[in-house]
Amino acid sequence: MNNDIRIGILTISDRASQGEYEDKGGPAIRDWLTLAIKGAWEAIARIISDDEVLIEATLRELSDREGCCLIITTGGTGPALRDVTPEATEKVCSKMLPGFGEQMRSVSLASVPTAILSRQTAGIRGQSLIINLPGKPAAIAECLHAVFPAVPYCIDLIGGPYLETHPDFCASFRPVGARRG
Repeated sequence: MNNDIRIGILTISDRASQGEYEDKGGPAIRDWLTLAIKGAWEAIARIISDDEVLIEATLRELSDREGCCLIITTGGTGPALRDVTPEATEKVCSKMLPGFGEQMRSVSLASVPTAILSRQTAGIRGQSLIINLPGKPAAIAECLHAVFPAVPYCIDLIGGPYLETHPDFCASFRPVGARRG
């Protein structure tokens, strides 16, 4: 079993990638994960433009070369023409997990009616779970709280490292009899 926990944090934004806008999404993900994950882990962060081919290549790099068990993206999940993160994610994944997007939208709708426009999704590439989040830090935290309890067990099921969470911040769920680290 691999004990190295590497997590890809991918900000997808034309303006942030060109230095015209401060990336707030990537740091929000890192801060949230720091509170949630028990034990050592390494963040592999990237900031790229809203280009579908580049998004696909970066997801492949984080999964295949960097060995990230979890890749969390922020940005590019809306209905605008340049919002292509879900399409790129679907192209690189062997299995899609629509329940992640359904849960994130459901939770977000309680805060803002335009959450219905968001196209968050998740999928599996090899031993990597890829989750697409919206770009606003408040929405990132809201969505991670909604889906992260299932993330460690999902990573177990795809052969990744054993991830533990701080139960007082985000209690993960594993069925009785699931493997231990």
